Amino acid sequence: MKVNARLVLLLVTVSAVMLFLGVAQRLDAQGEAAKNNSGASQSAEQKFKNIQMLKGIPAEQLVPSMQFIAASLGVECEFCHVEHAMDKDDKKEKVAARKMIAMMMAINKAHFDGEREVTCYTCHRGAAHPVGTPILSGEPAGAMHRHDEEGEEHSALPPAQKTLEKYLAAVGGADTLLKIKTRVQKGNIDSFGEKYPIEIFSEAPDKRISISHPSSGASITAYNGQTGWLAMPRGFHQMTAAEQQAASIDAQLYFPARLPEFYQEFRAQPGEAIDGKSTFVLSAKGTDKPTLRLYFDQESGLLLRMIRYAETPLGRNPTQIDYADFRVVDGVRIPCRWTLTRPNGRFTIQVDDVKQNVPVDEKFFVMPSGQESH
Repeated sequence: MKVNARLVLLLVTVSAVMLFLGVAQRLDAQGEAAKNNSGASQSAEQKFKNIQMLKGIPAEQLVPSMQFIAASLGVECEFCHVEHAMDKDDKKEKVAARKMIAMMMAINKAHFDGEREVTCYTCHRGAAHPVGTPILSGEPAGAMHRHDEEGEEHSALPPAQKTLEKYLAAVGGADTLLKIKTRVQKGNIDSFGEKYPIEIFSEAPDKRISISHPSSGASITAYNGQTGWLAMPRGFHQMTAAEQQAASIDAQLYFPARLPEFYQEFRAQPGEAIDGKSTFVLSAKGTDKPTLRLYFDQESGLLLRMIRYAETPLGRNPTQIDYADFRVVDGVRIPCRWTLTRPNGRFTIQVDDVKQNVPVDEKFFVMPSGQESH
């Protein structure tokens, strides 16, 4: 797999911004990694060089799997790979990583019916080298490893339906919400030490385009209800299936009203305080939708935090979005500040101006034609 490692890191940083705007896990937009773009059905070994442990997985799942390893160990690409020659096996860390993947898969197969219970993060916890001896300190031990949404449901909490109904009422109710046909938001992104403008154009029920203006040139993330794409000065890329799952959530203008439609299974749990506000948590699972954990303010009913999980063959890459600065616009209460956190960093979008039911150019939602760049 031949990749310019510094370019990968830059694109991962850019894709973190795009993630909130409708991109879940960009797989083949990593510099020169994907020389051959003959189709999304390719396997990893067909599209990349020297694939040994992850043979048979979709090619578009390879880079997110590498991102999961990097986040689990707190390292960058060059920890295992030779810069500018990532297909080479010159580093002992890469050889060790293959052995660890084999061990992880064997444990899960032998003891957890093949379910992905043990992952890189189970032992590493963000450290390049796991610690085998207990640490002597007054700090409490970390939580047991489990999928957060699989915790026990608490009978003392309000039923999920009541929480969802309170959420819908808190934003203004279904009748008021459904009167909104378009929304135009303008503000700024504060990302990795740089602050730059952004405009977000939405059209009901599920079209959305975001145009940000970093110093490197305009970046666009768009979803037209069926297809999504992202564009940068160097070209554009059509979203993968995983990206479009996330985009379909972010683009929903009527998300509070349609949440029970998208997700068939909800589990209520107590949540930690967010900015001093007590919360209820609903874990949500649905067909062809990313798994969610939704944190609702117990008092107001508003959604304060969403954690979204993108599945990879090795583990789940989390994205956390915190919502704040709620304002009422045309009877609908919306957040005007979003802070997105991923294992590789965080950024904040602050909206200063919101206009609703104003014309939005339909040309925004037409995907560019021509060959994708890589």
